Amino acid sequence: MIRKNSAGLLSAYVPKKDLEEPIVAMEKPDMWGGHVTLANGWQLVLPVMDAATVLPVTIDARRLGE
Repeated sequence: MIRKNSAGLLSAYVPKKDLEEPIVAMEKPDMWGGHVTLANGWQLVLPVMDAATVLPVTIDARRLGE
């Protein structure tokens, strides 16, 4: 799940790991269709979605390096 908090910061929640981490870097300015880097160093590949996608949203992301 990708969500935005009240301060406008993005975070990713990974339910299988019960992990929520801030997104600290994005490959693409609108995030979708590229990879993002979490504060713990994980990189997730996000699906292509419309830039106007309303958050929070549940997505099927893949972790790089696994």
